[in-house]
Amino acid sequence: MNAQLADKLKQLPRSPGVYFHKDISGEIIYVGKAAVLKNRVRQYFQSSRDMDTKTRALVAEIVDTDWVETESEIDALFLESEMVKRYMPRYNILLRDDKSSLFVRIDMQSQWPHVSFTRNPSDDGADYYGPFYNGYAVRKALRYLRKTYPYYTAPPRPNARPSLDSHLGLAPSPNTTSEEYKYSLRQLVRYIKGDRVALVRELEREMKKAASEERFEEAATLRNRMRNLAELKRRIMFGDKEFLDLSKDAALGDLVELLNLNATPKRIEGYDISHMGGTNVVASMVVFSNGVSDRSQYRKFKTKIEHNNDFYNMNETILRRFSPKNLQSWGAPNLVVIDGGKGQLDAALKARNERENVVPFIGLAKREEQIVVHHAWSNVEINRQKVEALGGYITASAEFSLINLPHTSHIVKLLQRIRDESHRFAVSYHSVLKRKKQTESSLEQIPGVGPATRKKLIKYFGSMRGLAQASESDIAELIGESKAKMIIKYVDKAPHQANRAKETSGDA
Repeated sequence: MNAQLADKLKQLPRSPGVYFHKDISGEIIYVGKAAVLKNRVRQYFQSSRDMDTKTRALVAEIVDTDWVETESEIDALFLESEMVKRYMPRYNILLRDDKSSLFVRIDMQSQWPHVSFTRNPSDDGADYYGPFYNGYAVRKALRYLRKTYPYYTAPPRPNARPSLDSHLGLAPSPNTTSEEYKYSLRQLVRYIKGDRVALVRELEREMKKAASEERFEEAATLRNRMRNLAELKRRIMFGDKEFLDLSKDAALGDLVELLNLNATPKRIEGYDISHMGGTNVVASMVVFSNGVSDRSQYRKFKTKIEHNNDFYNMNETILRRFSPKNLQSWGAPNLVVIDGGKGQLDAALKARNERENVVPFIGLAKREEQIVVHHAWSNVEINRQKVEALGGYITASAEFSLINLPHTSHIVKLLQRIRDESHRFAVSYHSVLKRKKQTESSLEQIPGVGPATRKKLIKYFGSMRGLAQASESDIAELIGESKAKMIIKYVDKAPHQANRAKETSGDA
């Protein structure tokens, strides 16, 4: 350990946080979390007797260490997850054990969803939240949240006696309806996504309203929920949006210098398009606040006219994003990153110009990970000295400049993270629409089922599979007995018709 690092380690705080080990070139080679930064980070530089070979190799390469303090251990958990996904440090991959990261699974399409954990998410229509790199901490956090938002941990058995969890207030009470339970689960999801402050305010408003209307029992329940959340805040801060100290985010600092931005881009938005042959065309808007994904701010768009033309689709998306209504509701970004090359960036800039906006726009071309800048319209000025200092070079044409930086640079890793997240979010929305359309097509074959009835069935049961598993009484409660009998008759025949079609295809 060098003398400069030794002096720096004396400043380590006793608070939770995330630390970044760097090598001689300044590259981040390991990201870790700590309940007490002072204790955890200093352990690396004490006796190596109990270290394995890989950890000794890591310590031998550490030349510098930075850290970011967080409010709690859970905050550190989620910030570590975000930073590992952004920087992909080689020792995080090398030192990781055989276990993969953990996801929280909630199947909101089920009549009585349950909360579970998995290491292998599948395309089964359920919602997955994660990944999380500390399964113990996430499970513990969900146990605390269960006192405020009771949930099932396994599908409840029909007509079963109330469980012990129900008596303890950890699972829904026997008189809770499916809609009431799903509403409570949606509040739980909002809390996981970081919408804590708004939830507490809503609870307070509902409590005061119930008290003023003399619904004192309901007001007392809401008061207890608020107390539980206050207690939870003292124990852990469970959220998806974690913010870095701007002064310590190397990627944001380098980006300001590279593009000569007026200030650090606190809000960066990323856009991508997803479709299949011009059908179910969707666009994603992801938001990175202070360099970290802020999922509560994500938005999705479905194009009004479906085109197998990404330039047209991007143009429409940016036009809608920068409408006066959306600017007032969502605020304006400090920087926009378009997933694509010159064509996509040009289409986006034309839409922005039409809205008479001056937000800086850049693109990220997929093949070579080049940063695309329009000479006249991007509203940035490339710092050529910074490009050279980062080990890159510029290739220019009449209208565009392509900045080529090493793929190991902090800027490229940040932009890749934004691009990959916008792509993931767009593809997931496209997949949802595609499944929904397939379900609608199947329901259209049932005589007597019109658009309004189809919409009700899809919203409540989620899919043909969910509808097939529902009882006639459940369907009748939603759309009436006569239509329910017709649907049950069709759904019962559907598997036999499918098998017959399969057999006919095989004979041919």
